[in-house]
Amino acid sequence: MPVPVFEEYEPAIDCTCAGCAVRRRAAARALPVRYGGHPAAHGARRALVLATAAGVVLSCGAAGAAAAADPAPGAPHADGGGDHPEPATPQGETGPLKGSGASGPPSAAPDARRTTRADIINRAKKWVAAKVPYSMEKYWSDGYRQDCSGYVSMAWNLGSNEWTGSLARYGTRIARADLQPGDILLFHNPADPAKGSHVTIFGGWTDYRRSHYVAYEQARPQTRKQSTPMAYWNNSDRYVAYRYKGVTGGSPGSGSATAFPGAARFGPGSNNKYVTQLGRMLVQRGGKRFYAVGPGPVWSSADRRATQAFQQAQGWRGAEADGIPGPDTWKLLTTGKGRDIPAAGAGGSPNTAVAFPGRGYFKPGQSNGHVDRLGRQLVKKGYGKHYVSGPSPLWTEADRRNVEAFQRAQGWRGGAADGYPGPETWRRLFA
Repeated sequence: MPVPVFEEYEPAIDCTCAGCAVRRRAAARALPVRYGGHPAAHGARRALVLATAAGVVLSCGAAGAAAAADPAPGAPHADGGGDHPEPATPQGETGPLKGSGASGPPSAAPDARRTTRADIINRAKKWVAAKVPYSMEKYWSDGYRQDCSGYVSMAWNLGSNEWTGSLARYGTRIARADLQPGDILLFHNPADPAKGSHVTIFGGWTDYRRSHYVAYEQARPQTRKQSTPMAYWNNSDRYVAYRYKGVTGGSPGSGSATAFPGAARFGPGSNNKYVTQLGRMLVQRGGKRFYAVGPGPVWSSADRRATQAFQQAQGWRGAEADGIPGPDTWKLLTTGKGRDIPAAGAGGSPNTAVAFPGRGYFKPGQSNGHVDRLGRQLVKKGYGKHYVSGPSPLWTEADRRNVEAFQRAQGWRGGAADGYPGPETWRRLFA
């Protein structure tokens, strides 16, 4: 029986055969050079591929070679929370809506349309509800491309389809600690834009430790909203936080008033919405254990004790930590700044508690005070046997092996005990 000589196809993202692996790499490099694409690979996105019987045999026999050339995602991080592979997000070009052709690079200072945080999140939710399928070539009914950068372009109401290499022009870089709903976390890989480049919309923290957040994102197979480790399952330390230049107003649903309402609103006998807002902010910053019920509008001893714990966590004493919020306490809470309330039973006094600084401080070549502090705490907990000359600010293999020993003592195995501290490792180590 004769077999077809040529077949036009789109490779499945999870197929490990040699043909699909080669095709995926070719598609990843198909961007124009001016947008960061490979200079030798600019060509058509679809290809005619030989599919003879010999080719079928080759694809089956070369699966191992394909896996080596196009490796599967690595094991999850110790604190990653599961096996979530790196999203395959090849990027369409910068262009107008409806995909009517590339418009070229954006201007150096693009105009920022005004929008609110609530509007950004509401637009993001529309695609989640519609379960928009992922595609770098198709456009949804609103005119935006159905890939991750098209999704952000839509949520930010940019009026054009951007890509991970141009979205930063529309935003202002911010610290991760300052993230608010509607901001984004962006990783652009200029060496190979389709290898790992991705962007998510920040929807709010899921816990007071700020180790996970609600991410709105466009990834295969469709738009999704889910709890995601900060900053992402893969390439976490390479994601950068940005705030849209045209955003106005406060966080949706947060009671966006940031001005201090006055000390008279708090204390015995108080019953108002600001007491509720205070309690909710304190719970987000580690004060949940103080509330058996609530928070609510009626001032209680739980509000006073939680407020005092937060004030002491900042190193304040005496009248500065009397359990009644003042302008400085309120500002730290409403802006998400300052130190969180330490966990119950944490070693040392409250003002010595330090939040997890981020994974980027703990890897080969790093030298900083966080590494030194980690090492001293490992020794204190009895996990310093691999040190020859004691802890130091320079990250070494001894640090990694000691962290691994501590992680294994928690019952963790495999990728969960890789020797690199994450938020949960840090919390347990300093508890």
